[in-house]
Amino acid sequence: MRVFLDTYSPAPDRTIIFAPPAASLQAVTGAAEGRPDVLIAAQNIYWEEKGAYTGEMSAEIARESGARMTLVGHSERRRKFGETDAETAKKCAAAVRAGLVPILCVGETDDERRNGRTSDVVARQLRTGVVELAPETIAQMCVAYEPVWAIGTGRNATPEDAALMHGFVRALLGELTGGRAADVPILYGGSVTAKNCGELLAATDVDGLLVGGASLDPVTWAEICRA
Repeated sequence: MRVFLDTYSPAPDRTIIFAPPAASLQAVTGAAEGRPDVLIAAQNIYWEEKGAYTGEMSAEIARESGARMTLVGHSERRRKFGETDAETAKKCAAAVRAGLVPILCVGETDDERRNGRTSDVVARQLRTGVVELAPETIAQMCVAYEPVWAIGTGRNATPEDAALMHGFVRALLGELTGGRAADVPILYGGSVTAKNCGELLAATDVDGLLVGGASLDPVTWAEICRA
């Protein structure tokens, strides 16, 4: 974190969001003090405020630890931990109650893509994930489209693919927000690198990037943030 902050100078037209492991939230928040362009996000939260849920972190604890946003429904949570659409709805609602901005992740698997179900899957995940939120609240959150088949595989959607799906998500958000879809940042995530970030950001309706492995190297991460 410190190497990145020393390498990357603030830019007036962008915000950088860090989502560190839960144990590092407070340390990263402290390191980012004095950098209003850097926001801290939790990687995951639990929807209950308190109770016997060993190993989980409530939205309130995430907020107290410095987070201002949180990922919800990341593809790894869905695939490896069995997180359901209904659970993402609970997490989005819990995040809002605690004063966190949810970043709802949606995206199709390779099988779903090959079977022509991409739009159905993404629509279901998005509609269900925000079902407990009012339209004006949905307009204040973020959405990340992360095609599962492109995550950690070296394959990524082309800028045209990204634009098509982001346009689809934008249209859905128009329905869900009462016409305020333009207020919702839509991020693309899936094998983003320093080489392809520029063309992805130039695609229509791509407002930002959700970066995974490429963010582990602070120099490469700074290069992506300058794109």
